[in-house]
Amino acid sequence: MNIQNNGYVSIAKLTDQYLGKTQKTQVREALGTTDGLSFQEVLQQKELQGTGSLKFSKHAMGRLADRKIELSDSQLERLQSGTQKAGEKGIRDSLVIVDELAFIVNIPNQTVVTAMDSTETNGNIFTNINGAVIV
Repeated sequence: MNIQNNGYVSIAKLTDQYLGKTQKTQVREALGTTDGLSFQEVLQQKELQGTGSLKFSKHAMGRLADRKIELSDSQLERLQSGTQKAGEKGIRDSLVIVDELAFIVNIPNQTVVTAMDSTETNGNIFTNINGAVIV
């Protein structure tokens, strides 16, 4: 057993000795990855893969219900596509316009913050966004 200069045995050495696995191996197994990838590489892969689906905040769900807005599958796909394009350009908070519908989307969280239709977008000013996507 190797003892460090301060007289204590390292946790990593004890883990390896008693469990027969290195700490890295345990972390990789917990993450479901044993192909030699570092934590940073796994994290980057997960970010690139994304969940592929948007979340709608409670406020956005209320706005959709109040305004009787129903999204078709095609519109939802286009909203997701617009969100992805905004993310690729480094936009954090985006106005995404799909047909006559406008959505404010927080890109890093993949969350629709609010939604409105064309009757409410005339003359409106959109604040706290740093980009817009029309799909």
